[in-house]
Amino acid sequence: MRIGFGTFMLAGHGWSKLISFENRFHSFSDPLGVGNEVSYILAVFAEVVCSVLVVLGLFTRFAVIPLIITMLVAAFLIHNDDPWSKQEFALMYAITFTTILFTGPGKYSLDKVYRRKM
Repeated sequence: MRIGFGTFMLAGHGWSKLISFENRFHSFSDPLGVGNEVSYILAVFAEVVCSVLVVLGLFTRFAVIPLIITMLVAAFLIHNDDPWSKQEFALMYAITFTTILFTGPGKYSLDKVYRRKM
């Protein structure tokens, strides 16, 4: 689940935001009132950096927190007036990342290797 959803988030959302950074960061929505650029940077950080950390299983419980927040903002602020199917997609990610927050990265993760060395 960790590897699958982390990869889907990175490939389906984060990577496109990262490669179109110059073209999109001025016009990105600002649901939190921190500015378009800051909102875009926070979304890219969550969807790229945190997704990679989740896939690797490194600092997993910390990495899913920005992803959960980003998906809740997407569901309830960005897609608030959209059809349920738009909100459902973001909520599915939020629920999955929340599950990973509570269950941890699993047996095959860098967190497990790191903990073993401590």
